[in-house]
Amino acid sequence: MKPGGICCRVVFWRITIVPTTNQRWVLASRPEGKPAPENFRLEEVELADPGEHELLIQAKYISIDPGMRSRLSADSYAAALQVGEVIEGAMVGEVIQSNNEKFAVGDLVTGGFGWQSHALSNGRGLAKLDASMFQGPLRVTAAIGVLGIPGLTSYFGLQDLGQPKEGETVLISSAAGPVGATAGQIAKMKGCRTVGIAGSKEKCAYVTGELGFDACINYKEVTNLEEAIKGACPGGVDIYFDNVGGEMLDAAIANTNERARIIISGAVSEYNKAEPRGIRNTLRFITHRLRMEGLVVFDYFKQFRDAQAEMGGWIMQGKLIYTEDISEGLETAPAAFVGLFEGENFGRRLVKVS
Repeated sequence: MKPGGICCRVVFWRITIVPTTNQRWVLASRPEGKPAPENFRLEEVELADPGEHELLIQAKYISIDPGMRSRLSADSYAAALQVGEVIEGAMVGEVIQSNNEKFAVGDLVTGGFGWQSHALSNGRGLAKLDASMFQGPLRVTAAIGVLGIPGLTSYFGLQDLGQPKEGETVLISSAAGPVGATAGQIAKMKGCRTVGIAGSKEKCAYVTGELGFDACINYKEVTNLEEAIKGACPGGVDIYFDNVGGEMLDAAIANTNERARIIISGAVSEYNKAEPRGIRNTLRFITHRLRMEGLVVFDYFKQFRDAQAEMGGWIMQGKLIYTEDISEGLETAPAAFVGLFEGENFGRRLVKVS
């Protein structure tokens, strides 16, 4: 420094403002038929300080899951959600306070904390995310999408229950959704002919264009779905990956080959019905020796990390792509959920909270 000069030092401090309240969506009333915004209530409650071994998480993204619909009314794969309880969903968040030696302030984490702006945790069921792995095509939102429950459902459902063989035909309903889209791409990697069913020209174009399916049926434009499947699958169906149920499931069953495998991942067409239609085409199970099996992906919990590592590699290599439908603000969560049952979403539906 020259004589007479002025030296100054600038110090930057990171200041974390700790919130005192939590916003959360709770079940206000049980839906009758299709869910409506009035079935949900936004609450603001006082946020307690983290206790011993606890940490406070600020939500960045939350998931909007169609499979949650059944639990709003009755017991399902888990007990029914009670009126007044926080609506369940997955969360990607950032640790903003921590008394837990396993988690530091600034860590990115994921867990099942539901539709709320903040969550207190003792660390159980909480997964720390390696921020360095989320780069290029692999975004942090993938942790609750293609690398979360939807993607893992596709991965284990198709490979463990479907056991695809090269040259077989795989038919997938709701093919533009996160489960169907991932299952179809895995089927293509296994050397299968893959046919999707979706509900618009735009979705079918996405399924055959970007995802690489061999064909896609727009079920809203056909008068006889069973015949449409027969036309798209002239050699019959060896594996049907079902996300819809009802009449679509029956139409697929009618086109199955001997010893075909039917994977029941979801039944979105049945969730809002007081008396679900169910399946009626059961004789073919005898004549064609069919096998149908449902899955709850948490049965594979111990294998999650290996599956996520493999799928993450596929994404980085460009072999597996995914689409996300993200709305802004926690206040949009109920409308985003209701829209799932109106065919609005295109890909994994999420809400950006902060």
